[in-house]
Amino acid sequence: MTFQAITVIIVLIFLIISLYTEITGPTLTFIIAVIILGMTHVLEPSEILDGFSNEQIAIIIMLLLLGDIYRRTSVLDIFFDRIFKNSKTIKNFTARMMLIVAPMSAFLNNTPLVALMMPYVHTGAQKYKASVSKLMIPLSFAAILGGCTTLIGTSTNLIVNGLVTDQKIIPNLPALNIFDFTAVGLPMLVIGIIYLLTVGQKLLPDYKNIIDNIPELSRKYIVEGRIKSNSPLIGKTIAEAGLRNLEGLFLFEILRENIRITAVPNDTILLEEDILLFTGNTQAIADFMKSRDGIEIPSVGMFSRKKNTEVLEIVISHNSSLNGKTIKEVNFRAKFDAVAIAVHRNGETLTGKLGSVELKAGDAVLLLAGTYFEDRYKDTSDFYLISRVKEFRRLGVWKTTFLVGGTLAVILLSAIGLIKLFNGLLVLLAGLVIFKITRPKDLIKSVDYDLILVIALSLALGTAMIKTGVAAMLAQGILSIFKPLGIIGILSGIYLITAILAAFITNKAAVAVIFPVSLTLALNLKADVMPFILVVAYAAAANFMTPIGYQTNLMVYGPGGYKFKDFLKVGTPLTVIYMIVTVTILSFMYL
Repeated sequence: MTFQAITVIIVLIFLIISLYTEITGPTLTFIIAVIILGMTHVLEPSEILDGFSNEQIAIIIMLLLLGDIYRRTSVLDIFFDRIFKNSKTIKNFTARMMLIVAPMSAFLNNTPLVALMMPYVHTGAQKYKASVSKLMIPLSFAAILGGCTTLIGTSTNLIVNGLVTDQKIIPNLPALNIFDFTAVGLPMLVIGIIYLLTVGQKLLPDYKNIIDNIPELSRKYIVEGRIKSNSPLIGKTIAEAGLRNLEGLFLFEILRENIRITAVPNDTILLEEDILLFTGNTQAIADFMKSRDGIEIPSVGMFSRKKNTEVLEIVISHNSSLNGKTIKEVNFRAKFDAVAIAVHRNGETLTGKLGSVELKAGDAVLLLAGTYFEDRYKDTSDFYLISRVKEFRRLGVWKTTFLVGGTLAVILLSAIGLIKLFNGLLVLLAGLVIFKITRPKDLIKSVDYDLILVIALSLALGTAMIKTGVAAMLAQGILSIFKPLGIIGILSGIYLITAILAAFITNKAAVAVIFPVSLTLALNLKADVMPFILVVAYAAAANFMTPIGYQTNLMVYGPGGYKFKDFLKVGTPLTVIYMIVTVTILSFMYL
């Protein structure tokens, strides 16, 4: 064994221990590993930098940027609201999410699907008061499971198909068909979803993000709504109008001319111009802003027609010039390009119309802010901005059509091979900037630089394993252990080593290393070659054990707040199940 191979093995051991124990962050761990490989001349500078010019990394970045544009424009909210509106629990939400993503990823690139779903999954976690770490891994794994059911569902299967047609070990092998993968992929899709909804849920971590840990953000606000003149709610009772069991909101008072109706009975009939007072949390009020039907927020008025608005949470400062003034007197609209939509005061129940509330130091106020708010508030000492609850970027019909139609066109055209996904996304993002659907500064703020470093440097690590022969040596060693166990044992060994290599280098590199070994074994054993081809494809594509093994795992790694060991804990049992099912079905079909 050469010095360089020993160095790679030592670095690999350090990498696994550091990532598992979280001694340092994943970015710093990979930087240290690659520096060692560079200083010992295992990798040339050009090989270290190759990852940063990798097309797949650029595609991931552009897809994440596209997903962030969808999040900020709320285009997907209408579609997903209909799908998820009847979800009563986080488990039901998770099941629906996976049942949507998995079938779609069978025919579309799973990376953009995950990128588009991530913002909505995060919103779902907030809505159901669940940790986002309970949802992000199921999202990624559902996309992987769905992608393994067809030839075009994942690029790994397409690479295997390319190797089948190009290889010289067994001449004249026919190309794989689109549904050659379905016999194993479909049963495993069902088994995988059941696993993630049962055992997987218990293994998934329950990390609370920073926002979840700040109790102030769960405070109850008072928000005011008015029954519009043409409201379909006029003449209905509170119960009939569906105002008694709102998610996160409680109707506690109605103001009708000079009459106050408190402890509002369910049979109270709604009249035109009734003022409804609700209490609720920030997210519920933000959703109320978006979906109210027949109820308007009086303070908002024409302000809601602005194209770019967002819901912000502020706290009135102790030396504020707003102290003692009513919300109406402050005139947030003229002074700050914003309108007050709700107010909260610790230890005190506020009553009456929102505009008549006198502000005090420490009051928390929800504002619907326009484009110029940032410029107007930054020099004020009247209040502190403590959180951004929700952004509303309203697009015209043609801009929405361009965004959605352009995205679908890029995904479909790249899926059938008419254009490269890289080129399509580049043109689409350029168009979104040119037509002012997004802004360059928003794109720059959305870039996850840690993710770029981890992916690029993991490619360099894969290069080191291949060029020093460590990957091939590992493959041959494990296969020699399984060879005495017969064909089923060999298939299990091929699956195991491919899965391990794919978990720590890349699935494409694992296929490149193991595919010729697997084909040679089939030839020597005079066995049907098909299971030896498919077992490599499944093992490389169904990659659940590490965040660096598959693109979608890397995409959810940071947003889910995961540790490296979380993927091992949840993904290893699923990998073992996938291996058993794959080898069993392939044995019955071909041996």
